[in-house]
Amino acid sequence: MIRTEIKVETMVNKIKKTEEKVISTLGDIKQTVADFTDMFADMKGNITDEMLLKSDEIKRREGSFKNLFDETRTNLTSDMETKREELTQLQEKLERPAIAFHAHHVVDLLLNTADEIIIFTKSVINEGTGYDTSTGIFTAPVGGLYQFSVHTCTLYKKYAFIGLVLEDNVIASDSSYDEDYYTCSSFGAIVRVRSGEKVWVKSTSSSSSRQLVQDEHRMNRFSGILINN
Repeated sequence: MIRTEIKVETMVNKIKKTEEKVISTLGDIKQTVADFTDMFADMKGNITDEMLLKSDEIKRREGSFKNLFDETRTNLTSDMETKREELTQLQEKLERPAIAFHAHHVVDLLLNTADEIIIFTKSVINEGTGYDTSTGIFTAPVGGLYQFSVHTCTLYKKYAFIGLVLEDNVIASDSSYDEDYYTCSSFGAIVRVRSGEKVWVKSTSSSSSRQLVQDEHRMNRFSGILINN
């Protein structure tokens, strides 16, 4: 009986010790879980804060990149538009025909015939072959904006009344006179001329007192150039 009690007591002690170990182990596990939970929370907080910082940095960089992209796109668009305009202007210049003439030397210096065409017989340049040295008439090869210039010299004690004519309409005129010396004067006009229209120089007032003069110091001349078509 005594032996049995001793065995029972021994078993109870073992059970108590085992129970204490289990409770201690459970406490350790609980503390470990609590520590791990706190550590995970801290890690989560740190990760969240770091992610937020990274997110803000990414947003900031996205904003900077967007601004840089918009600025670059604007500059490129402006540059492309400028280059397009330059190419258009260059193309227009390449497509524009070269029309220009410069003629001088008048054979008939007397201006005693009504509406007499003044013929400049020597051609220095005649791009586009619009000017005819035999008639003194310029025929526009293409329509456009032209500039014409006339220079004449008058004998002393003589008059000269000169007109620039477009299709029988005087578009510019000049007169000159001097009692004692030769005198020279220039005039001109910028006018739109249609293809095939004619331009010439004539005496707008004719009589025996009208006369031009020319020598190595004085040159009568007629010129024109296509400015834009």
